[in-house]
Amino acid sequence: MITVYGIKTCGSVRNALKFFKDNNIEVEFFDFKKETPSAEKIKDWTTKADINILFNNKGTKYKTLNLKELNLDSNRKYEWLCKEPLLFKRPVIEFGDKLVVAWDEEVYKNTFLK
Repeated sequence: MITVYGIKTCGSVRNALKFFKDNNIEVEFFDFKKETPSAEKIKDWTTKADINILFNNKGTKYKTLNLKELNLDSNRKYEWLCKEPLLFKRPVIEFGDKLVVAWDEEVYKNTFLK
């Protein structure tokens, strides 16, 4: 099963969901606005993708929280991701033991259409 983590108003998440729909691939959707992934799940994700890829330092939430001034190291980024899921670069797509972060149509084609 493929799980897409994100928010419905995010353009990248919408692109990903449309890609899966257009290719008749069934996915589950996990809404970051409604729930937060467990600390264990986030820790697991950091073993599959670099925390600097998972952590969105260009988004609105990052700016409104003034996190740039804190010069966060990896541990602090992890702590912030655990309490504020809108800091994830979206979408985060989990399938089997793999993780794909962000929207990239070529990566999706190579990963999900084989």
